Amino acid sequence: MSTSADVPADLDGVRQRVPALAQPATKKDAPNAAPRAHEALSGGGGARAVKTYGRTPDGTVFVVPTTHDMVSQLLDPREPKNLSDCIVLVILALHIVAAYLLPWSLKRPVFAAVFLFWRASYNVGIGYLLTIQSKYRLLVTWARRWRLFEDPATSRSPHPWLHSLLKQELEAKIPADYNFDKAPLEYNTWLLFRRVVDLILMCDFVSYCLFAIVCGSKPTGEVLAMTAARWSAGIILVGFNLWVKLDAHRVVKDYAWYWGDFFYLIEQELTFDGVFEMAPHPMYSIGYAGYYGISMMAASYDVLFISILAHAAQFAFLAIVENPHIEKTYNPPPPRIRAESLRSDASGGVPEIAEGPRETPAPVHNLLGFKNFDLFRTTDYSVLLLLAYLIAFTAVTPSTPVYQAIFVVHALLWRLWYSIGLGFILTMQSEEKMFTRHFVKFGESPREAWRQWKGMYHLSNTLCHASFIAACWKMYNMPEDWSYGWGLLKHVVGISLIALQVWTATSIYESLGEFGWFYGDFFFDSTGKLTYKSIYRFLNNPERVIGTAGLWGAALITWSRAIFVMALVSHILTLGFISYVEKPHMQKVYGQNLREEAGLTKFIKRSLPPPVKEWQLSVDKVLDEGSHFVDEFVQTARSRLAAGGSTIVRDTSALFNKYPARLTLSRISPDLAGFDPKHYTLSMEGTPLVGANEKATGKESASARVPKAVKTMMFEYGAPIRVKWTAPANHSKKDWVGLYMVTDNRSRDVTEVPSLDRWIPTCAGEYDTTTDQGILKYDKPVARSSFSDVDLVQGEMVFEGNKLWWTQGVFEFRYHHSGGHHVMSVSQPFEVQIGKFDDDDDDDEEIVASEMDVAAALLPIVRNCLDRDPEIAPNTVDEPFGSHVERDSKYARRVVYAIRNMFGIEFAPAVVPADGNVKKLAWRICNAKQVLAPYSMSRQSQGPTTPVTEKFPEELK
Repeated sequence: MSTSADVPADLDGVRQRVPALAQPATKKDAPNAAPRAHEALSGGGGARAVKTYGRTPDGTVFVVPTTHDMVSQLLDPREPKNLSDCIVLVILALHIVAAYLLPWSLKRPVFAAVFLFWRASYNVGIGYLLTIQSKYRLLVTWARRWRLFEDPATSRSPHPWLHSLLKQELEAKIPADYNFDKAPLEYNTWLLFRRVVDLILMCDFVSYCLFAIVCGSKPTGEVLAMTAARWSAGIILVGFNLWVKLDAHRVVKDYAWYWGDFFYLIEQELTFDGVFEMAPHPMYSIGYAGYYGISMMAASYDVLFISILAHAAQFAFLAIVENPHIEKTYNPPPPRIRAESLRSDASGGVPEIAEGPRETPAPVHNLLGFKNFDLFRTTDYSVLLLLAYLIAFTAVTPSTPVYQAIFVVHALLWRLWYSIGLGFILTMQSEEKMFTRHFVKFGESPREAWRQWKGMYHLSNTLCHASFIAACWKMYNMPEDWSYGWGLLKHVVGISLIALQVWTATSIYESLGEFGWFYGDFFFDSTGKLTYKSIYRFLNNPERVIGTAGLWGAALITWSRAIFVMALVSHILTLGFISYVEKPHMQKVYGQNLREEAGLTKFIKRSLPPPVKEWQLSVDKVLDEGSHFVDEFVQTARSRLAAGGSTIVRDTSALFNKYPARLTLSRISPDLAGFDPKHYTLSMEGTPLVGANEKATGKESASARVPKAVKTMMFEYGAPIRVKWTAPANHSKKDWVGLYMVTDNRSRDVTEVPSLDRWIPTCAGEYDTTTDQGILKYDKPVARSSFSDVDLVQGEMVFEGNKLWWTQGVFEFRYHHSGGHHVMSVSQPFEVQIGKFDDDDDDDEEIVASEMDVAAALLPIVRNCLDRDPEIAPNTVDEPFGSHVERDSKYARRVVYAIRNMFGIEFAPAVVPADGNVKKLAWRICNAKQVLAPYSMSRQSQGPTTPVTEKFPEELK
C-alpha cells in the first residue's frame, strides 16, 4: 500500500497504455473530422459497427483499419497471403531444414548462434528503431524522404516499382477498410515496420524451439515418474505462457503489440483486466514462463541458461526502450502551478516575505540506498563498522559445527529482534505513542524520535539480513561436480529467488518512499491518500510471499536443514508481523479506504469454477473464525505479558588557399578546397553579467588585463546565448556550430574533443538524429560589400538548456565544415560567471530584508537553471517549480551549483524539489548562513577571537 500521490495504474506495465491524447487545436472540429477521415479511407463503403480513431502527431484523424495477429496472418490458410509472408515462411523452413541436415556436432553451436542473432535483432535492432522513432520520428522521416508511399501518378516518386510493391503487399493484408494511397504516412510506416517485426519475432521463436530440440535429452538414470513430472510441469508452463500471450493480445490488440503508439495514438480507452491484473509487465515477466517449461522438457542447462539470457535481454529492452516512451507519452509532468495573486512592491519586483513563526528547513537526507550513504552520519558509520566486524569474524572463523551453530543462533536472535522486538515497539507506538513520548519526555521533538527510530530500524534490518548471509556462508559447501545431481539447478533457482526478493524490496521502496519504508504513519498523522500502484497494484502485502523469496533461495543454495528452519521461522515471523503489527494499524488509520482484495486475488477468484468458489468461501469462513479466536487469545494474554518488556596561427590560411594541393593531407578533408575561412564569421549575444568583476581589485581591472580596448564578454550562468554566423552561399548544408571550453582544444583548425551534444546545425532538416530546435533562421542572403568577392549568407541560432555548459569558465563557439571537425571560424572567447552575493552589511536584526535580497538575487539564476521554460521556471519567488524538477535531477544539480558559487553554501540536490520555490530556498540559504557565520572567514566576528592581549600585553602597548 502506498501513501504517495495518485498516478494512473494503467501506465504501470508494458503495453498498459491508456492513450491520453492531446486535444486538437480546434476541438469543435474534431467530431466532424473523424467521420470525414473514415469516408476518405474507406472510399465511402459501409461503416463498421465499432470504429477506432487514430491521431497522428500533426493532428490528422483517421479510422484505424482492422488488423489481425501475426500467427493467424502467417499460418491461417483462410487469411490472404503476400510476398512477405512467403519470405517469412521460406526462412522458417530453412531453419527447420538446417536443424535436420546439419551434423550433430554442429547443431548446438549453430542454433545457439542463430537464436542469439535473432534475439539481438529483436532487443537491439527493433529497440534501436523504436528509440530513434520515439526521439526523432526518424522512421517516418525516412519514409517521407524516400517517398515510399507517394503515388507516382501524382508525385515524383523515385521508385514507382517499390510503391506498387508496397501497395500490393499492404492492401493484401487489410482488404476491407484500408486505402494505401489515402492512409496517413505514419500508419503506412507502422504497417511496414510490422512486417519487419513479424520476421524477427517468428524467427526468434522458431530458432529457440529448434535449439531446445537439438539440446533435448533424458538425464542418465532418471526414473519414469521424474520424466513424467518434468514433462507435465513443462507443458503446464508452456500452456500458461500461451494463455498469457493470447490474453494480453486480447487486451492490447495489434496497436500496442506492434508498438503502434511510437507512430500514432488512438482515441480509445483500454480496460486492463485478465493477465494485466496478475503481474507487472506480464508480456515480459510471466509471459516468458514457457521458456522455462521448454527448458524442463529439454532437460538441458544450455537451454535454461540461454532462456535466462533472453529473458534478461527482454527486461533490458523494457527498461531502455519502452518505459521511457511510456513515461514521455502517457505520463507527462503536470502543468506548473502559477500564483494567482502575490503582494509585490511598486516596481513589480519580489513580493514581501510574510513574517511568521520560523521553522527549520525540511531535511532531505534520506537514509536508504548507496547514494545516500554518509560516513558523517552516526547510523551509516555504525552500520559500516558493525558489518566490517561481522565480515571479519565470518572470514577468520572455521566452518566447524560449533561456529556454524553460533552463526545460526546469532542470525536467529537478530531475526527475533527484527520481527518481534521492533514489532512490539511499533505496536506500542501505534497505541500509545510510546516511542515519541520517550523523546518528548527529555525535551526532544517528534521529528527527533522519528529520526532515531529510522536509525534503529535501518541498523536492525541490515544486521538481520547480514547475519543470515553470514550463517548461510558458514553452512555452504561448494559442489564438487557441478554436472552431477541437482547442484547447478539449485543454484540457478536460488539466485533467481534472491533476485526476486531484491526486486520486490526495490519496488516497495519506490512505491512507499522513505516515509512508508520506515513506517512513518506510526509516528505522524498521514495526510497522503492511500493508493495502490507499482507492485501494490497486484498484491496487498508483497512481503507475505515474494518478499521472503530470497530466504528460501538461500536455503536451496546451501541445502542445509538449519537454513531451511531459519527461512521457515523468518517467513512465519514476517507473516505474524504483517498480521499483528501492520494490519491493525492500517485498519485504524485508513479504515474503509483499505482494499479488501488485490488485483491478483480478484483475478484468481473470478477464474475459479463454481464448486471451487464454494469450497474457497467455506475455507475463508473457517480461517476467519480461527483468526478471531487467535486475536482474542492474544488480546487476553497481552495484558499479562505486558509487564515482561574537462594555437596554430591563422596566417598560414593564405598558403592553403594558394596551394590547394596541401588539402589532400590526411588531417585535411579534400572538400575544403575553395572555402576560405575568412568568409566565415561568428558573433554572439547574451545576457551580460551585472556586478563588479571579482577578479579586479585595486590596480587590477578588466581593462588592465589586455593591452587594447577589448573587453572580455561575460554572460550570466545558464542564460541563453544567441549566435550569428556568416558563410559563403555555397557552404555545406551540413555545417554546424559547437560550444567548447577554450582550454579543451589545442588546435584552432581542428576540433579535438566531442561536442557532447552541445551543437546546432546551421541548416534545418539536414541531420536525422538531432532536432532543429535552436535554429532561428538560416541561409539569408547578405548584401555584397565592396570588400567581398563572394556571395555570403547568414543565420542565427540560440544555445540554451542542455546545449550550454552548466559550469563557470571561458568558452568559445566553433563553426565546423560539412559534418566534420574542421574549423572554419572561432568566436571571440567569452566567460560565464556566477556573481557573488554581497551580504557584508547584513546583520541578524535585518533577517527578513536579507531573505528578500537573497530571493531577488536567486530568482533570475533559478529561472536560467530551469531553462526559462514557463512550465518549469517560476516568475516570482512564491510560484512553485514545475514537476520536471522532481523527475529530472539535472535541474536541481544546476541550482545547487549556482548557490554554492553565489552564496558559498553547499546543498544536496534533493533540497531543490523539497523546498519547491525560490522563497523557501532563500530561507534555507539564510538559515544556513546564520549557522555557519561563526566559522566564516568572510565575515567579521562580533566577539573575541584569539586572546593575544592577555598573553602578550607588553608587545601590544
